[in-house]
Parts: sequence; C-alpha cells; structure tokens
Amino acid sequence: MTDSQVLDIATDAILMATKLAGPMLLTALTVGVAVSLLQTVTQIQEMTLSFVPKAVGLVLVLVFAGHWMVRELVTYSERLWASIPTLVGG
Repeated sequence: MTDSQVLDIATDAILMATKLAGPMLLTALTVGVAVSLLQTVTQIQEMTLSFVPKAVGLVLVLVFAGHWMVRELVTYSERLWASIPTLVGG
C-alpha cells in the first residue's frame, strides 16, 4: 500500500465523518442558538430548556436523514472493502 493510497483512504474517511455528523451538528447549533436567544429574552435560566429541544431536534434529524446516513456509510464501506485487493497487491 502506497502513501497516496493511505492518504486517499484517510481523506475519504474524514469526509464521510464530516458528511454524516454535519446535519446533526448544524441542528444542535441552530436549536442551541435559538433556545439561548429565547432564554436571554425571557430571562429563564433552566438547564433542561436547552437540553430537551436539542435532543428532540437530533431525534428528528435521525428520523428524516437516518436512511440517507446509513446508505452513505454502507456505500463507503462497500467501496472500501472492494478496494482491498488493489491495496494489498500494490
């Protein structure tokens, strides 16, 4: 296995992790900012008020985007397994 093959695999893995984590992180960020803004305006400082909406948002992302996320991960895994003969032989 050459150095460029290792770097290609590492780059693809980082890209896949970013692609899969992106929707959840953006949802948590958006909900967190909205809840913080609401807490600032209303001066309600309840800890569960920031946790529960984030958890609900993440569950909704998993419900709506979970199928896509699993399909992307399976496609990446199949492609990685299929490339093993070319990696060992080179």
